[in-house]
Order: sequence, then structure tokens, then C-alpha cells
Amino acid sequence: MSASSPPAPTLPVVECTNYARFVVAAVKAATTGLKLNQEVLRTALSLCSSYLVTDTSTNDDPTSGSQSWFTGLNQLVDLLVALHARDELEIDTLNAASMACSESWSVVNSWGALEECREGVRKAGTKLRRLLDEEGFTYRGQNVYSPLAPVRPPPPIPAPATSTNNA
Repeated sequence: MSASSPPAPTLPVVECTNYARFVVAAVKAATTGLKLNQEVLRTALSLCSSYLVTDTSTNDDPTSGSQSWFTGLNQLVDLLVALHARDELEIDTLNAASMACSESWSVVNSWGALEECREGVRKAGTKLRRLLDEEGFTYRGQNVYSPLAPVRPPPPIPAPATSTNNA
């Protein structure tokens, strides 16, 4: 028997992620006739910052990765603008989009290699900001998630019911 070295193990090929492709598939799955399940949109938005990291790190060309990520985010934000115009946008969906932008902003500012994505987050946030009420922290009178929102006082505590029993 010869003392040859064992063959090198073959590593599995990791597929590149593509947020734009994921968003299209999610929207397609969430659509029934003219009705859109916004819970699916919220899930897609919750994955935004993760796709920011994977799209830019698993693609051979980081620029194409950042473009696929921005395209996906932009598609979702444009869909939210359309839902707003149809008076169908749910506050939870707008909150999810605001949180997605905030988380993506944190990722972009933490990783120097992702600086080119900063403008994409800024553009998406600007579109979302246009949907807000005049003071910029509510949507149709309801508070919207924002790390920059002023501290709001807690809601008033209702007074305890007084007993009318004089026994």
C-alpha cells in the first residue's frame, strides 16, 4: 500500500443571495387576487439587513450584490407607497419598513465595505418619510417606529374605579 495523502474534500458551492429575487417571490406568494398579505411583506422587510450582508458578501461582484439588495428594498418601499395611495397600508407594515431602514443603516455604518449602500437606505427612508404625518413621527395619528423619535410619555393610567357600595 502506498502512503498517499487523502483527496482534498470538496466544499459545497454556496449560492449567491439576491434580495430582489426574494422580494418578487415573496410578493407573488403574498398576493391573492387583488389582496396582498402584508404579514409576508413584514417578514421580507425583517430580512432586509440580513440580505444586505449576504447579497454583498456572497456575490463575486459586491456591486451587483449591493444592487440586488437595493432593488429588493426599493421594490418593497414602492409597494408600500402604492398601498398608502390605496389607503391599505397597515401601521405594522410601515413600522417594519422603518425598522428595516434603521437596521440597514446600522449595518452600513458598521461595515466600511458597505458604504455604497448608504445612499440606498437614505433613498428608501426618504420615500417612507413622505408617507408620515406632518410632524414626521406618526402615520394617520399612530406612532411609527423611529430611533430618532422624541421620547413619548407613557399613556395615562386609568383611575381606579370607585366603589359605590357603602356597606
